[in-house]
Amino acid sequence: MSFWEALKISASGLTAQRTRLDVISNNIANAQTTRTAEGGPYKRQDVVFTSSDSDSFQSKLMSSMNNENDDVNGGVRVSSIITDDSEGSRVYDPTNPDADKDGYVLYPNVDLTVEMTNMLSATRSYEANLAVVDAVKNMATKALDIAR
Repeated sequence: MSFWEALKISASGLTAQRTRLDVISNNIANAQTTRTAEGGPYKRQDVVFTSSDSDSFQSKLMSSMNNENDDVNGGVRVSSIITDDSEGSRVYDPTNPDADKDGYVLYPNVDLTVEMTNMLSATRSYEANLAVVDAVKNMATKALDIAR
């Protein structure tokens, strides 16, 4: 695997985790939004990742064990952003303008504990990809120093 391929794989991870952080931030920002343009409360969203290449892990492992030098297309990408259609909490608040005829307001299905845990996971994954970029940069620098 070349330096460029390793950087490409890490860059795809950085991009994917940045998208995940953006979606999590949007969920947190809309945790109290009871009315949207579509009608009803905000529905939380989640990011779905998939491999950037079409080859399976097993085929990649076998080709690397056989020292086959095929192109590395690794990495990750965001395949979709899905909406969680589960129900949010119902709170009795007859003074709220979004209350139904019985005085209940339907709040978004955003759990701040879950969102903060997901944000911590995404941040750690982002930092891990940055560490890989830094390691590749250091290896490339050392290789250039040896060549001098």
